[in-house]
Amino acid sequence: MEDLKRIRSGFVGKVGLPALKGLLDDLWQHKVLSTDDKDTVLEDHTSRTDRARCLIDMVMAKGERASLAMIDCMLERDRELYLTLGLILPPSPTDRVDLT
Repeated sequence: MEDLKRIRSGFVGKVGLPALKGLLDDLWQHKVLSTDDKDTVLEDHTSRTDRARCLIDMVMAKGERASLAMIDCMLERDRELYLTLGLILPPSPTDRVDLT
């Protein structure tokens, strides 16, 4: 969760709408977010930055597992954003969160 707190402003400023929507889908698929959570992000907020802010705050509120899952999904979905935000690549696949 500390990593998401650290990168929050960068994420809000830099994540693109396609990556944001992809993260929503990924996190929903892995049961981190509910359908209502997805709808809240997309329907209650009109600007990209407000959607990004809502998503990262929602995930942080769900705890450490959800935060690690978002970081893992971000690596898979948008490696450039992941690295730009200063997140560190895991040394091996065994260190990543098991989302199954």
